[in-house]
Amino acid sequence: MENKKNENIKCTVASCMHHCNSEDYCSLDKVCIGTHEPHPTECQCVDCESFKLKD
Repeated sequence: MENKKNENIKCTVASCMHHCNSEDYCSLDKVCIGTHEPHPTECQCVDCESFKLKD
């Protein structure tokens, strides 16, 4: 079954269960964005905390 894309959330992480397989979008209504750094200064410091690994 394919997830319904949310055109407001672009995503290229195909290994996430919320990714829309045929297009680079997320299927969630909203996502949680966080960081593992106290004061992030680079893209690599920011994480999608809504990520769930596909089965």
